Amino acid sequence: MGIPHFLCLPFPVQGHVNPLMQFSLLLAKHGCKVTFVHTEFSLKRANTAGGDNKEEALVEMVTLPDGLEPQDDRSDVAKLLFSMKNTMPALLPKLIQDIDASDVGNKITCIIVTINMGWALEVGLKLGIKGALLSPPSATSLACTACIPNLIEDGVIDSEGLPTKKQQIQLSPEMPMMDTDYLPWRGFKKMFFDHLVQEMQTLKLGEWWLCNTTYDLEPGAFSISPKFLPIGPLMENSNRSSFWEEDRACLEWLDEQAPQSVVYVSFGSLAVMDPKQFKELALALDLLDRPFIWVVRPGNEKKENVNEYPNEFHGSKGKIVGWAPQKKILNHPSLACFISHCGWNSTLEGICAGVPFLCWPCATDQFLNKSYICDVWKIGIGLEKDESGTVSREEIKKKVDEVVADDDIKARSLKLKDMTINNIQEGGQSSKNLSFFMDWAK
Repeated sequence: MGIPHFLCLPFPVQGHVNPLMQFSLLLAKHGCKVTFVHTEFSLKRANTAGGDNKEEALVEMVTLPDGLEPQDDRSDVAKLLFSMKNTMPALLPKLIQDIDASDVGNKITCIIVTINMGWALEVGLKLGIKGALLSPPSATSLACTACIPNLIEDGVIDSEGLPTKKQQIQLSPEMPMMDTDYLPWRGFKKMFFDHLVQEMQTLKLGEWWLCNTTYDLEPGAFSISPKFLPIGPLMENSNRSSFWEEDRACLEWLDEQAPQSVVYVSFGSLAVMDPKQFKELALALDLLDRPFIWVVRPGNEKKENVNEYPNEFHGSKGKIVGWAPQKKILNHPSLACFISHCGWNSTLEGICAGVPFLCWPCATDQFLNKSYICDVWKIGIGLEKDESGTVSREEIKKKVDEVVADDDIKARSLKLKDMTINNIQEGGQSSKNLSFFMDWAK
């Protein structure tokens, strides 16, 4: 057999494109052939945002249309999802045929998808091509989602995914207790929850469910299914998967700051903050009287970031950027702590940088990640809302001062960093799993 040839199809949001692109680069570095399928719209976005580097030339880019009109709002995730499901399955076989025809000796041997793209595994199955899932959230989130039928059967949630009562549950004896209010599909509309249930069934067509995590970070999750295979942390650097232009000037500014002095604030690529909370956060950064980097994403067609900075906000100690080279910032010696929404990609990047967290989850699986950060790994603390549902500037200041002064949290963060990164070194568990997966794909 020749080398494996992977066809990678991410759902076109930043938190899915990123890990799958990193995984593609890792496979390409190991001598595999990789073709990466963007939607026409997201390839345009990614190309205008990032530079090229030599490694990325290893991954071939192709596109399929997402079925929407150019002026449609792609931040409406449900609309995008259902449009893709209606348009793309009919177009994929032709794309595969064309790719195979262009390099006869190197036909596609395996399709890798992220969640919401399970239909591509069905197409692959009909064409006799093996498949795998790369799961963008944590293994624990994936385990929860895989257990939905059992949770409904046991009466823990109803058929719409809502908890029947407030309680703590445990999915398996090795896993931490979970609050049913914070299951990862929290806030999903019924149509989206139904899609998720159906999607999990479709994803079973994938022989492996690859997780961007390590066995040590969430060991209990791996008892849920023999399909789970930890191959993380994915550490490849990719410019080509970013949807926004990164502000690199902040790195030079970081070089001028004192060691462990800078507070980094970022809520990922999807979270939206209400205007009152935005103002409170701005004033908190003044109150902190510490250097800070605050990522405020450029507004999109919905004009979501029409947040006004309050008149009394100086912001003189910090930098406000539209999008940031997050890994470089987190790994910088000037960094003190990370105020994060606790999305899985950010959580993993923070762990790999050994940085203490202040947790401010907004939606879905972020609450679950927060409980790991605060209660299981104990490398951060949560920000609490007041009775009006706002995180106050006083609360932010109090918790930043607390986490920056906590040497135990710092020590645990550094220990967890080493343990996590050791997994991808020669002989590490994730490294062995990767070799196993590539051999299987041949």
